[in-house]
Amino acid sequence: MSENHATETHSPLRVEHRETHIHATLNRPEKRNAMDLAAIDALHELCTELERTPQTLIFSGAGGNFAAGADIAQLRDRRGPDALTGINTHAFMRVAALPMPVIAVLDGYALGGGAELAYAADIRLGTTGLRIGNPETNLGILAGAGATWRLPELVGAPLTAEMLLAGRILTGPEAFTAGLITHLHDSLEEALSRAEQIAARIAALDPQATRATKRVLRAPREAHPAIDFAEQATLFESPEKLRRMTEFLERTHQQ
Repeated sequence: MSENHATETHSPLRVEHRETHIHATLNRPEKRNAMDLAAIDALHELCTELERTPQTLIFSGAGGNFAAGADIAQLRDRRGPDALTGINTHAFMRVAALPMPVIAVLDGYALGGGAELAYAADIRLGTTGLRIGNPETNLGILAGAGATWRLPELVGAPLTAEMLLAGRILTGPEAFTAGLITHLHDSLEEALSRAEQIAARIAALDPQATRATKRVLRAPREAHPAIDFAEQATLFESPEKLRRMTEFLERTHQQ
């Protein structure tokens, strides 16, 4: 697919291929981008592509919202066996495990499954109009697609408890203060511009080192420091490491 080519506008996930990244837009604005099975299937398709050809991924939502949760009309009809299949969970786990960084740009509602997709990203940016949280218990279910184990690592156990047990929804400034987002902007356009700057910065780095760093960062605590040593040993043998360090030393010598 050529640069800047986008999938059809009626797709639940509009995908644009840029020079430094892929930009995926959740694209059901009439439903506040609520995630249905078609959106999940599109996520899996995108993950397959990015697992095969690693690139930085930027997520955003169309129509002034990121994603206002799962499609309730579909969710209402699901029963116990459906929960055991982990429909959203497996898709979000694939997103989290993508080789290159994932950046979520959050505006408007990012609730329920939409919030859990955001939690699966490596980097989150938001707007002052953001409203993010997990009100699932109001609908008689729990946040079952990653919030219970990802959110404590992002904002700590006390705030997680209030968000999951009391349904607290964070504003954009509150999410920034809590560290859930690392950049706060007045508009989606500004947030997307910053995300693109981050993607461009990532593209200038060694992709092998970036992928190794993400693997180490995502590894469980008990895997350290052995995984750090193993990944670093591989990088130490890399021709790109030698090239970049030689260029650095030559620039320093010339100054």
